[in-house]
Amino acid sequence: MTSDTSFKNSALRTIEIEKNAVSALSDRIDEQFELACKIILESSGRVVVIGMGKSGHIGKKIAATLASTGTTAMYVHPAEASHGDIGMIASDDVVLAISNSGTTEEILSLLPILKRKDIPLITLTGDTDSELAKEASANLDATVNEEACPLGLAPTSSTTAALVLGDALAMALLEARGFTRDDFAFSHPGGNLGRRLLVKVKDLMHTGKEIPTVPQGIALAEALLEMSQKGFGLTTVVDSKSNLAGVFTDGDLRRTIDSGLNIQDTKIDDVMSTNFKYVNANSLAAEAALIMQEANVYVVLAKDDEGQVVGILKMHDLLQSNVV
Repeated sequence: MTSDTSFKNSALRTIEIEKNAVSALSDRIDEQFELACKIILESSGRVVVIGMGKSGHIGKKIAATLASTGTTAMYVHPAEASHGDIGMIASDDVVLAISNSGTTEEILSLLPILKRKDIPLITLTGDTDSELAKEASANLDATVNEEACPLGLAPTSSTTAALVLGDALAMALLEARGFTRDDFAFSHPGGNLGRRLLVKVKDLMHTGKEIPTVPQGIALAEALLEMSQKGFGLTTVVDSKSNLAGVFTDGDLRRTIDSGLNIQDTKIDDVMSTNFKYVNANSLAAEAALIMQEANVYVVLAKDDEGQVVGILKMHDLLQSNVV
């Protein structure tokens, strides 16, 4: 039976081999890599990624990374391309072909058609002298000294190197295009990243009659009724022109009771706070969450660009929307 030590040694050996394979890539970010970037940037079409077997799986991930970071991309299975799917590749596209050996028949069989359509070919191979690499407009060198597989059979180091080169290509293109956080959010509207980068305070805040409000001069006891009905743990206090004069919170109530004041006789003006946390209604909801966490409060008021209170936001609203 294999010992625990053997498990650990095998894992460490795998990591070391793949780490060395990735480190070696630094010396291969050369004029061929730069040429590949320029070809893609100058293209008005998509990057069509093709690859068989494990290279195909890596290709799908590279295509997805490119597509989510500003470079329109898709994956096409090379075997299916030979049976009709080649029609998905347009003359203004760029093909990125991945093959560790550089001799994958399903990819080589497509080369005459790609040439006829004058489609630029970028290859990502583990053999720079292979037929595929020699046919490329630009070749990305993903050569590895050894696979992490002790049998030298299962693609391991080679697929890791290919994936890292794909990421390097995608990030170089991202920076060249000036791709921003907002652009990234628009590519991920359904996930937590998108919500954090797109949802604003005004999208979640409570407005109008939902905002607890009492006039100046009212008895504290009446103000507590408004607080209780609206359920935000506070009420705003406004003057005769409906301008915000102050805020009364649960914390203010505790301090009032501790001081021995009678809530029936005490006016709201005497115990309200004039210092409270606000956010701009146009701010990102994630920014509001940060303010609330740092100030250790669970409710904030939202103001518009003119400084008028237009809403109220609870931490619960942020939790429900998956912003935090």
